[in-house]
Formats: sequence, structure tokens, C-alpha cells
Amino acid sequence: MTAAGSSAAGSSAGSSSAASSGASGSGSTTFDGAGFTCAEGTLRSSGSTAQGKVMEQWIADFNAKCNANLNAYGGGGSGKGIQDFIGNQVDFAGSDSALKEDQATQAASQRCAGNPALNLPMVTGPIALAYNVSGVSDLTLTPEILAGIFSNQITTWNDAKIAAANPGVTLPSLAIQSVHRAEDSGTTENFTKYLKAAAPDAWTVDAAKSWSQPGGVAAQGSDGVSKQVKSTDGSIGYVEWGFAKDDGLNVAKIDNGSGAVELTAESAGKAVAAATVVGTGKDLALKLDYATKEAGAYPVILVTYEIVCSAGNSADTAPTLKAFLGYTATDGQAALTDLGAAPLPAEIQAKVIESALSIA
Repeated sequence: MTAAGSSAAGSSAGSSSAASSGASGSGSTTFDGAGFTCAEGTLRSSGSTAQGKVMEQWIADFNAKCNANLNAYGGGGSGKGIQDFIGNQVDFAGSDSALKEDQATQAASQRCAGNPALNLPMVTGPIALAYNVSGVSDLTLTPEILAGIFSNQITTWNDAKIAAANPGVTLPSLAIQSVHRAEDSGTTENFTKYLKAAAPDAWTVDAAKSWSQPGGVAAQGSDGVSKQVKSTDGSIGYVEWGFAKDDGLNVAKIDNGSGAVELTAESAGKAVAAATVVGTGKDLALKLDYATKEAGAYPVILVTYEIVCSAGNSADTAPTLKAFLGYTATDGQAALTDLGAAPLPAEIQAKVIESALSIA
């Protein structure tokens, strides 16, 4: 797979016929060219706060483009979004993890009139290790160090392991305060998946949406984690890149074994491009390689999915649902870099367009 560029507008649509038919004269994939048309309905949504800023922008832009009236994105975390979707409280949900088998079964039987629910990757969301340590503006961390910090085994910033990874950096004898999510969160699940894959000897608990390790401080939502880190000297938290950027936080480089990698849209795209599609049919659930040692790939990432019924949507919502997801997969990708996210790699984008076109 190719790495995501700095703008989805410049991405080729790959081998998908739907996407290639959408290529404009400049070679970009557009809403109109891919075969989508506007619809003027309304939609309800909730879920992952990782995509909150992106969804706010997308809804505003789509409403303006199509004279639609989509409701504000409800947020609340991935767990809430999935629960709301299965309970028919929303028309689509945002989640930082694909539906688990039991959730997919529930969604098909209770929500989608016997049809499969789809996991459509839409936002590449790098997870920033944002920190606030007086006098330190350049910091490299390894998976083993992160596992030690977030399991309360490494408790001061001048710990020998941190010092060894940061030669020449003066580290204070300051207590570390780790910050984690208070509610069930796909960001937590993805971060703990990373620790489990990249530091299996140091991180011994299973990945989960809920935080289970001792110590640290809990904060509500991505915004809460970012604000807590900003207000507390000595703190570090895992948070979506856009929130760290908005709060002006320093972000650690990550060394998975091939050298320190700075978080950028390009470095995150390199990691997502290595993902494998494990969903079947039009479902595009991905398996990410958190332990990748590819040079220049930033490994601590998540992909936010939009979860939607493949068919069985109401006649009132289906056209608007198809139009909105088509917009987010095409024109909407160009807004991501400015919002602290990264566009989809071209080959994945092409598959998402094809799936969105099939929604009924």
C-alpha cells in the first residue's frame, strides 16, 4: 500500500473502478466524480471523541455543500457510539475499533434488519504522547518506557531508562503523572494494543477500552486528557494529535527499534499503509501493525471507523447516509491534516468509496 500524502485531494484512487471514475483532471478523487450526489436529509451520530474535531468540520462543510441538516456529532466515546448504534439511537457511529464479533451479530440482528454492519475506516488518527515537563522540549520514548510509565513502574522523569533513550537531554527529578481516559475509549484500546504488541514483556495486561492499570489520573474525553496534561508539570498522556496541537503540547518521538520518529501526517500514514484489511465483503476492518519497525513510520496510531448498516437503513436516511460518507471519503479527506489527523492511504480510500456507494 502507498503511504498517505499530505492531502487526500492529491491521492490516486488506486485500482477501484469507483474511485478511478472519480478522478478529476488533476488526478484527485472527488465527491461528484466518484458518483456521489447530495441529499438534503438529517442524520444522528455519536461515538469516538478522537474524530470529534474532524466530524464537526465535516458536518458543517457537508451541510453547506448539500443544503443538508445533519445534527451535531454527539461524541461520548467509542463505547457509547456502538451502544447508540445497536440501540437505533443514531444513524451511524464513530469508533476507534472495529465491531467485535458479538457486537457485529447484535448490530445485524437488532439494527440492520439482518444485514451486516460495516466498519468503514475514515480518519487516520495518530495518538500523541503529549507531555508537560519543564525544560524538556525534545523527548524520545520507547514502547518499554511507555509501558513502564503507564503501569506505574517508572515514576520519575530522570529514571535511568528514560535517560538512556535521551542522551544529552537534562531530565528533572520530577514525579511522573500519567493521564488516562476515564470512560470506555477506543483510544485507550488502541494505545493498549500498541503497548501489548510492541512491548509484550513489559505490558502484561490485555488491550481493552477501559483503563485497568494502577496509578495515574483519569480525565474525561480526549479534550480532558489534553487539558490535564497542559495544567500539570510532570504529566504525560495519550491523546489524539489534534487536541495536543490545539493545546500547544510537546509530543514525544517514538522509537520502535528503528530510530526515533517524529509524529507527522506522513509518518502516521506510513504506519496505516501497512495495515491489512481483515473484514469480509464490503466491511473494511483493518489489522494495524503496532510493532512495525519500518523506518520513518510512527506506530502509535488509531483508525476511526464509521459504523453503518450495509442495508436496511430507512428510506429517509439512506440517501443522506450514502452522500455524507461519500463526502467524508473524498473531498473531506483534504481537511484532515489541518485538524491533526492524516488522510487515508489511496488504496484504502478506494475501498471505502466502493463500500459507501453500496449502502442501501
